[in-house]
Amino acid sequence: MSEFWFYFNLGLKHVLDINAYDHVLFMIALVVPFTFKNWKDVLLLVTLFTIGHTMALILSVYNVVGVKASLVEFLIPVTILLTAIYNLAGAGKPAGKNITVSAVVTLFFGLIHGLGFANYFKMIIKGNAEGKLLPLLEFALGIEASHIIVVTAVLLLALLVQHLLKFSRRDWMLVASAFVIGVALPMVIESEIWQ
Repeated sequence: MSEFWFYFNLGLKHVLDINAYDHVLFMIALVVPFTFKNWKDVLLLVTLFTIGHTMALILSVYNVVGVKASLVEFLIPVTILLTAIYNLAGAGKPAGKNITVSAVVTLFFGLIHGLGFANYFKMIIKGNAEGKLLPLLEFALGIEASHIIVVTAVLLLALLVQHLLKFSRRDWMLVASAFVIGVALPMVIESEIWQ
């Protein structure tokens, strides 16, 4: 049982670590168009992101895929930036209108983010090939729990901003997405890939 908590906490801290804010930024960008009324769509997207993240870890740990770290570290902020720009373009439109497209893109973006953690996870995980799957799933549960924490916080903030400060949903999307772009754009520009 202590091994479960080790990997679960590792997944939890992987997202909630202040130095690894790329996950939080992506979750903010992903959830900004939604409200608590759309909780099923939000849960679907968050879970698909976690599934993509976990699939990438499994493929990497079992040496099915390997991607250059500098490319992944470039693509992660690109996914954040694209999601936030998509929000700007859709500001004022009903949430969840293109949920199928969002679902496929979110799953793919989860794969990219998972590859960003793959090398570190490979160093941590121990055991033979049969002993790797359970820790990966325990880690994925921690990731999913942390995503739900972040998403709930973003939805609560949206509720406060829209009801207490009287922001329209459109203005909330514009401000939050602009914030995410402002953080993600320097990450893209300063990426090692340009060197």
